[in-house]
Amino acid sequence: MTFAVARARDEAHLYLDLHPCKQCGSAETTWGRGVVSVQGELADRYAGTCDGCGAEREFLFGLPERPAPPVGYPTFGGREPSQLLDAGEWLWVADLTASNVPAGDRAEAHRVLSVAGAAVEEVIKFIPPGQDEVPDDGFWSERGLRMREVEPGRFQLDRLLVVRDTYRDLVARYA
Repeated sequence: MTFAVARARDEAHLYLDLHPCKQCGSAETTWGRGVVSVQGELADRYAGTCDGCGAEREFLFGLPERPAPPVGYPTFGGREPSQLLDAGEWLWVADLTASNVPAGDRAEAHRVLSVAGAAVEEVIKFIPPGQDEVPDDGFWSERGLRMREVEPGRFQLDRLLVVRDTYRDLVARYA
């Protein structure tokens, strides 16, 4: 049994936030974390009780060969693309996050824009060297496939680099 790898704690927590309780739809859960053995394979286990309805929740992730060391907030992973979220989901996260930049709170605006910029960086990781757009295998989730269907041009490298650089400039303004 092979589990999708969570490259870093921030990536695992984002995945958990995007996968709410199947019973009540709440994402609010206090997670416990530990390494477990499942059929002879080590996995990173997140388990907790849903704050909304009390349902027990559990997610198992593969362990990365080399965990991505935190280099600021957020640290979603290393150089390799995500196995948890596809390119479309990462761009959806960037859009959603950037649409919620608070007015009047510079520290929170910096944090929010940092997440949006890091999410765009994650999309770029799906583009193989020498290519100019995210390939078909960079999309596998319903949300991600919808994002590409609605606006496929947003997954071109040149456009992604402009968006990434814009977020970097905005983050620097709020630093």
